[in-house]
Amino acid sequence: MSELTCGFIGLGLIGGSIAKAIKEALPHTRIIVYDINKDSLALALREGVADNITDAIDESFSACDYLFLCAPVSCNDENLLAVKQVISPDCILTDVGSVKTAIHQHVKESGLLSQFIGGHPMAGSERFGYVNSKALLLQNAYYILTPSEQTDSEKLAAYRDLVQKMGAIPLVLSYEEHDFITAAISHLPHVIASTLVNLVRDSDSLEGTMKQIAAGGFKDITRIASSSPVMWQQICLSNGENIVCLLQRYIEALQQTKAALENKDADTLYELFDSARVYRDSFVNSSSGPIKRVYDLTLDIADKPGSLASIVSLLAEHGISIKNIGITHNREAAEGSMRLEFYDEEAMLKTRTILEEQHYDIK
Repeated sequence: MSELTCGFIGLGLIGGSIAKAIKEALPHTRIIVYDINKDSLALALREGVADNITDAIDESFSACDYLFLCAPVSCNDENLLAVKQVISPDCILTDVGSVKTAIHQHVKESGLLSQFIGGHPMAGSERFGYVNSKALLLQNAYYILTPSEQTDSEKLAAYRDLVQKMGAIPLVLSYEEHDFITAAISHLPHVIASTLVNLVRDSDSLEGTMKQIAAGGFKDITRIASSSPVMWQQICLSNGENIVCLLQRYIEALQQTKAALENKDADTLYELFDSARVYRDSFVNSSSGPIKRVYDLTLDIADKPGSLASIVSLLAEHGISIKNIGITHNREAAEGSMRLEFYDEEAMLKTRTILEEQHYDIK
């Protein structure tokens, strides 16, 4: 598998990240790209990610071992018609969409089901476009594969192997199971976050006081509301039935909470927060399931010049790579909290030891 040819129809955040991950893991892979965004194509070529760019879905893609459909889902019908004219019978056709039912149906109607394995890397960012893509986006992320009843077992095994080489974790599900799961853990949260942001906007004063003092907690749970509105519009239209089902359950849960608040039902309110805490904490401590394990530490830092730089420099001296940094400032005291996220448990534990030796207070 050291010399593959992979085609990408569409090269946004996810397609670009997959292409970069493949190129990084298997440098001799030939990558062919079509996208309507000429700037993205030019950048991919300059970066050495793309070996060939095209201005149409043409015979260039007939040599592909894998062909990734990464354009907006609204383009799938048109793109599949073009793909059918050029795809090799040995090529594995896949996609990256977060809804699988519709694409499986479209592929079946196109007569390409025996070559198709649905794909969904459970990774993303509030930023979008090829310019924000990176190979590390897939690192330790679940990459769900949805084969059909016609999928050859050897092709599925080969795709699983490619996903592992990208640094992701393959997980095989039926497309029906996938769509219900992602509606719960991905699609509904985006609906909730966007609705909550709009509620605050509509409830804010003319001076924008709510917006001005919105703290870390609000920003954390609404971060995903900054994602592409076009993409989430399409996802909601594609997986509406599952989202509506779960949204109704959520509305009923909110109504129960509202009743507990009105009745000052202390036991019910305590159970709400305690049961959520226990279940949410189990995500962090589990290496299985749809949410990957997080390796992070939180520590207090003084609000003065050089505080952040000293910690980053200290960890760099010990060869520790930081995946993400977050700062929450306490407006009532001259201090704040720093959250450090790491790629693995070893780095997290080593960091804890180093910082405790320097008398940092780890929470």
